[in-house]
Amino acid sequence: MSDRILGAACLVAGAGMAWAAQDYAAPISYEPVGPRAFPLLLAGLMALAGSWLVARPGPQGFGLAREHFKTIGLAAAAVFAYAALFETFGFPLATTVMALPVGMAFGGSWKQSLAGGVVMGFAFYLMFDKLLDVVLPTGLLSFVLGGR
Repeated sequence: MSDRILGAACLVAGAGMAWAAQDYAAPISYEPVGPRAFPLLLAGLMALAGSWLVARPGPQGFGLAREHFKTIGLAAAAVFAYAALFETFGFPLATTVMALPVGMAFGGSWKQSLAGGVVMGFAFYLMFDKLLDVVLPTGLLSFVLGGR
């Protein structure tokens, strides 16, 4: 049942993100993709994943164990910390810091979660910065990554 609740929350959040992103427009065309594409892509993926969680077949258990609340709370706290630290730490470090508790909440060891966070943070940074030409903050690593 907790999967279905999470799926419904993802559907609502995805719809809200898509509605909020409709008005995103750059005063000057400084990026080829524009500021609206990334939030709309994330909203669509979130809504798609939420739909799958709601509609997928599975056991119809209604009880939520205490560990489910702990896992959901830990993941939610990590995402809020990610939003708070994004500008200061920069994209690569904030992504690493967020991926560690989220990875552990989903059953990964701290080593696996840390390695995944480091790889994900830097790989996504390079992909967005070099391939898509999307400006992301470098934060504390501005001296290494060429600061923006």
